[in-house]
Amino acid sequence: MDPLLLNAAAIAALMIVVWLFSVALRDASIVDPIWGAGFVLVAWLSFATANSDHRSLLPVLLTSIWGVRLSAYLAWRNHGKPEDYRYQAMREKHGAKFPVVSLFTVFALQGIIMWIVSLPLQTAHSAQPDNLMLMAIGTLLFAVGLFFEAVGDWQLAHFKKNPDNKGQVMQQGLWRYTRHPNYFGDFCVWWGLYLLCIGCGAPYWTAVGPVLMSICLMKISGVTLLEQSLTESKPGYVTYVRRTNAFFPWRPRQAS
Repeated sequence: MDPLLLNAAAIAALMIVVWLFSVALRDASIVDPIWGAGFVLVAWLSFATANSDHRSLLPVLLTSIWGVRLSAYLAWRNHGKPEDYRYQAMREKHGAKFPVVSLFTVFALQGIIMWIVSLPLQTAHSAQPDNLMLMAIGTLLFAVGLFFEAVGDWQLAHFKKNPDNKGQVMQQGLWRYTRHPNYFGDFCVWWGLYLLCIGCGAPYWTAVGPVLMSICLMKISGVTLLEQSLTESKPGYVTYVRRTNAFFPWRPRQAS
């Protein structure tokens, strides 16, 4: 079977299984921790089916580090908590139809996005010589992204753990320079993996993967969606917006 089709089938099977569990548990939030793990599955499946040698193992290992950390963090964050408010709103809107609606609008949609975003990983197993410069730049950019994502998540979790911070706006550490260091980190991770995979032989057109991820992070499910709720729920967030860049880190401005 063609590797791209094989990965599509694997992602579909994964999402259907997770969807069945979500129906039984009445909790669509369980899809969130699966996001990172799904990319790990695709990376290793692509590597194994391509009969690749050690040269293209680096993007697989880096994807595994990123995916395992993200899945573990989201599983820990969601443990013991009710279904995410986004899915609760969908459940109330669609009622008895929600399981079927969620299959297509949540699980299938995330599976399609996962397949597209992972295209560099799926095609990075070529017999052509490695481009060591691109591999080095990609690895460095990945490291920067992982730092922002992991440290940003840790700082926010530590901030929320303090009951005195309830209802307050997190604007310390990395959050002082960007309102979404974890999203910026994810952005760097996927552009870094793209450059790394190009260096291993992936075709340039697979840039559609990190482009789609960038659009999702900045315009659809990331910054835009989250900031709508934060502006309404946290009175101090408007001042924070005036002072701090939304995505790309920069020094804070004087709030007007």
